[in-house]
Amino acid sequence: QVQKVESGGVLVQAGGSLRLSCVASGRTRGAYAMGWFRQVPGKEREFVTSISWSGTATDYADSVKGRFTISRDNAKKNTAFLQMNNLKPEDTAVYYCATSPGALAGRETFEYEYWGQGTQVTVSE
Repeated sequence: QVQKVESGGVLVQAGGSLRLSCVASGRTRGAYAMGWFRQVPGKEREFVTSISWSGTATDYADSVKGRFTISRDNAKKNTAFLQMNNLKPEDTAVYYCATSPGALAGRETFEYEYWGQGTQVTVSE
């Protein structure tokens, strides 16, 4: 069983920063891309960002571009980070990390195989 552990969820004021981390453990064989999604009650889970297996290719939703940065530990391929700067109240959501088999990943949830349990991020006014 593959487990994803997200950490770093806290309450932060608007304009502040937060860093989430995700460690993929278990039967993660072969190359896999990693991504972050978020979800608010009553809405579908939405794509935030993704990073390729090599860490050289990234993709961002327009709503977070320029504020969020995804990175990957080059030594520990199973670890990804999401640096969130200039947070806005509309960034409030449960954030999930996920893995997608293969070197690259897309923006659709069905492309991702394993998911973490999610961590709540709340941005206050």
